[in-house]
Amino acid sequence: MKSYKGWKFKGRELTYIKNILSSDFRADSSGTMNERLEIKFAKIHKQKYAVTANSGTSTLHMALNAFGVGHGDEVIIPGLTVAMCGYAVWQCGAVPVYADVKEDTFLIDPIDIEKKITGKTKAIMVVHLYGLMCDMTAIMKIAKKYKLYVLEDCAQCFFAKDEKKRIAGTIGDVGSWSFENSKHITTGDGGIVTTNNTKFAQKMREFSCAGFRNVTASSGKVRIDRNKFQDPNWKRHNSLAYNYRMPEVAAAIGLAQVERINFFLSKRIQMGNRFKRIINKRKSDILINQHIPIKFKHSYYTFPCLFNGKKYGISWQQFRKKFILFGGDGIYAAWQTVNNEPAFKRIRENGLYSGSMKISNSYGWGDVKNGEKIQKILMQFTTNQRNLIEMKNQEKSLIKVLDYFEKKLNFI
Repeated sequence: MKSYKGWKFKGRELTYIKNILSSDFRADSSGTMNERLEIKFAKIHKQKYAVTANSGTSTLHMALNAFGVGHGDEVIIPGLTVAMCGYAVWQCGAVPVYADVKEDTFLIDPIDIEKKITGKTKAIMVVHLYGLMCDMTAIMKIAKKYKLYVLEDCAQCFFAKDEKKRIAGTIGDVGSWSFENSKHITTGDGGIVTTNNTKFAQKMREFSCAGFRNVTASSGKVRIDRNKFQDPNWKRHNSLAYNYRMPEVAAAIGLAQVERINFFLSKRIQMGNRFKRIINKRKSDILINQHIPIKFKHSYYTFPCLFNGKKYGISWQQFRKKFILFGGDGIYAAWQTVNNEPAFKRIRENGLYSGSMKISNSYGWGDVKNGEKIQKILMQFTTNQRNLIEMKNQEKSLIKVLDYFEKKLNFI
């Protein structure tokens, strides 16, 4: 049988990795692949700067630090998102404030954002989940009104577009993407940020490059002038910072992946649209499609929908098991809302020391009733099928499981 292993890495990945190995990681060539990836990624997003990092969590930390987020500040994040969004706020010594999500799009609600703003609010972290963009038009109006920074977390949202045809990650002050192995494109693990702001780019670069004084907004190379760098009088570090740099081998893979981004996107979008059409044609409402606003373009990191089977006496787990039995991939559950994750609940119960500041048990606040409701019934179907055969298999599996339950319920 023909092996499909490694089908995602049939571009120039090996060529670029061999280029690095043949250079013996020499100091004068170090950073080349990172620079090429940054230039390419910034160009396709029409941004002036891009900075690579070792993870999408690191990029969030870099961006918030560039905004000057620190002790005593608050950052608004959606309650329905990964815990790492809250971690990045905590890493800055700031407090996450949970905004609720909209019941139909599952994304952060601009109305609730404005309700959660206080005199301590410094920034809004917008998370474009599942491949669909949030309402950036409304969010940017709020940010402008209250003079807040906006960070767009696009970990699951490569090249989605809104009603104004703006690309995800290019509207706020900084856009952040993850290259973790399940994402649209991957470096195994890693991340990248983009911005048009020179000051933010410089801060993110230095913060992620151990505070080296000679890195710039456009380059992470630290050994530009050997005569200076090897001079015993040369002072190397401007600031206390982290070493979040992306390894060259990872950047080589990322560069090759970005070159094929349209290929990867087309597959995800095709699978997502196939799932959506199936659900739209059903007589029952066992599954309810995510609402996609008019003129928005979804990039389908996953295909999300609401499970309404409880209405008919069908459990979430029962539906998933039957779907897998009929040949479907596993259905993914949503994470707990951030406020309900044990790590954050314990802070509220016990308090926390962060740096030199004691954070009280009021750490993290904000009701997210919609998010908590949706979290329990959200189903995420995979969209990373490698070919049309696999896509059709997933279609058939979904049709079979819906037929099975609808027949029992006398819909058909």
